[in-house]
Amino acid sequence: MMRSINNHLSTSLIRPAITSGSIRYYAAQGQASQVLKGSDDTDKSPSARQSRSAPSINPAPPTMEEPSLGESPLFLHTTEEALTTPGIRFTDGHGLKGPTGKGRQTRRMNLYQAIRDALGTALATNPRAFVFGEDVQTGVFRCTTGLVEEFGKKRVFNTPLTEQGIAGFGIGLASVGATAIAEIQFGDYIFPAFDQLVNEAAKQRYASGGAYPLEGGSLTIRAPIGSVGHGGLYHSQSPEGFFLGAAGLKVVIPRSPIQAKGLLLAAIRDPNPVLVFEPKILYRAAVEEVPTDDYTLPIGQPEIVRDGTDLTVVAYGTPLHICQRAIDLLKSPPPSLIPFLPESLRPPNPAPSIQLIDLRTISPMPLGALTEAVKKTGRMVIVHEAGKAGGVGNDLAGEIGRRAFEYLEAPIGLVSGWDTPVPLTFEKFYQPDVIRIFDKLVETLAY
Repeated sequence: MMRSINNHLSTSLIRPAITSGSIRYYAAQGQASQVLKGSDDTDKSPSARQSRSAPSINPAPPTMEEPSLGESPLFLHTTEEALTTPGIRFTDGHGLKGPTGKGRQTRRMNLYQAIRDALGTALATNPRAFVFGEDVQTGVFRCTTGLVEEFGKKRVFNTPLTEQGIAGFGIGLASVGATAIAEIQFGDYIFPAFDQLVNEAAKQRYASGGAYPLEGGSLTIRAPIGSVGHGGLYHSQSPEGFFLGAAGLKVVIPRSPIQAKGLLLAAIRDPNPVLVFEPKILYRAAVEEVPTDDYTLPIGQPEIVRDGTDLTVVAYGTPLHICQRAIDLLKSPPPSLIPFLPESLRPPNPAPSIQLIDLRTISPMPLGALTEAVKKTGRMVIVHEAGKAGGVGNDLAGEIGRRAFEYLEAPIGLVSGWDTPVPLTFEKFYQPDVIRIFDKLVETLAY
């Protein structure tokens, strides 16, 4: 049974208009309570005080809403764009013309549909593939909906509510040459499986001298991660940083439907164990034209999404789309923002040329490619939603600082979640947003 989120998680946060400086004050100083106040300060009796879990919102003048994630310019909406995705490899070996010679088809899919398509492809092409997890027969996020009807209960089946058991069963299944595709219903609950994944799955291939898994076997663990604005402590975490030290585990995080299908199929066919963390806020928000044929995208290689010469921005998953908004804002700042920019970044000076890289694979980290990118631009900003301590950003900044120290013209910038539990009421302040990323871009470029 799905762990239900309490009803109070539906409480929404209405965000007032705030400036770059004020968000640093409220968020960095941890005083967001000054933004959210009780509606009645005149009566201080205990019965009249507002509940801390349901604060009222100070009135704010109307402001232009940020565009939705679904409007990100990084999503590909034409067949031509989709079929020429960098690194795409069609499994049938026929290239863009396809087996018929008449070209390939795409279909409009959101992220969960692309994952469902990848799982269906894996099951259809490999009779020894199995999908299992809590409630996969119905599909809590619809990623597995309909698979049991198509492939039967022997190959798509529910498990007890035990993440450690799911991981252990998958390890054993792979050891006998089967393709194990396990789902952890929320990434927040992957920690009971930590011992199985880090002490067993990650080490078996090394310990066996390459004999594990048997030929044709593999282990893939899928899990949704990240905040959606109201998930709170136990349904909004980004746990990927905990696995950075687990040599032998690969960890990938897609940004879009095309990437999700290609990376998931590559993970399923990789003899090494792979964790595929899926940003759940993108399940429905992210929509692209996705190739309908069987294809993979390379694990371990970053993608240069936008090229540039003045600054390298590295992100993965959802924050990549927020980075693009911040870059666009800096390239074409509204008149009201120009007085707050350094002279060198104001028109009529040319807009900065900013390179945006999708990390895609956080373990093993593609350090060689990232080092070369920073040697070209001399500046780097890293963005991710997980907290700073023990996260991808600090690990990457340290490595780049050692490998490209003489090329750096500014300290490496980092924008991340805060080192606190994901706060329910203030979840919007936890996520890296356009303002925080914009500030860091300006700070790094002006150094």
